[in-house]
Amino acid sequence: MAGKGPHNDITDVPGLRVGSAVDAKVKTGVTVILPAAPAIVAGDVRGGGPGTRETDLLDPATLVDRADAIVLAGGSSYGLGAADGVAAFLGARGRGFRLTAREGVPASPIVPAAILYDLANGGDKNWGEDPPYRRLGFEAARAADARAVAQGRAGAGFGATAGAEAGGLGSSSYVTDDGFIVGALVAVNSFGSVRRPGSRAFWAAPFELDGEFGAISDNAGAGVADLPPDTKLAAAAARANTTIGVVAVNAELSQAAARRLAIMAQDGLARAIRPAHGPTDGDVVFALATGGPPAGDPLALTRLGLIAADCLARAIARAVFEAARG
Repeated sequence: MAGKGPHNDITDVPGLRVGSAVDAKVKTGVTVILPAAPAIVAGDVRGGGPGTRETDLLDPATLVDRADAIVLAGGSSYGLGAADGVAAFLGARGRGFRLTAREGVPASPIVPAAILYDLANGGDKNWGEDPPYRRLGFEAARAADARAVAQGRAGAGFGATAGAEAGGLGSSSYVTDDGFIVGALVAVNSFGSVRRPGSRAFWAAPFELDGEFGAISDNAGAGVADLPPDTKLAAAAARANTTIGVVAVNAELSQAAARRLAIMAQDGLARAIRPAHGPTDGDVVFALATGGPPAGDPLALTRLGLIAADCLARAIARAVFEAARG
């Protein structure tokens, strides 16, 4: 029967593990998505202020079409160092792309990454010449497993804010009647609001499954043709914004098809956050295809993109809902 998976998170996609690490003193964290084997990877960058690593290789015209891990991190540009820790972890275990198969020549782990801005959240950022992100990346990779993903104030979302309230890490999944499994994982640090003005109802409420983010169905709030009052503008932090995430599917896709999946999944971000993709947002969505039934024909890909967008919208609401629960 179609519906959310057993964990209702991205680890329902076979072969995926997720690990997170936080530094409570710094008020920041890192989340790593580790496929069991290198997976087809692509991505889509929509925000006007992104911070990324190795996104050039996500172009289908480049040599490498698979990744060994994907990293989501706090820390703004410092957070990109988390991928160094993940690469070190993987390289020490023989994971990575081998251009030269010769003893003494290490493999090169492929680790795309995206970061969010949490530098002004009150944590102790006096790290001098030793930012914590390489360490946090290594710890997150070491902690990766296939158990249910910790959500809310966890991993890359530990120090995040969503509009005028706490952001966080969120995940969801969906299993189709014919065996496709789609998952989403997102760190929400948005400028935009995730709730309808004048209401506690989430913008993503139409896509909720089984009360997964509170079943708040108050529709008294009105949609407005202007900035919602609880955006970060009200919190004097209009430049500290990003929603970064990953969608994954147990299907055989080309890298070009995976990029289309990521593009369609961005619609989920726009469904759950108002406004999105602005000039100061760093919105990035990666797509992973772990292998399985072929799904690259236009109809199958359109269907998976629709489901991925819904999963991403649900994951965004779950991130904020779980963060509010503590």
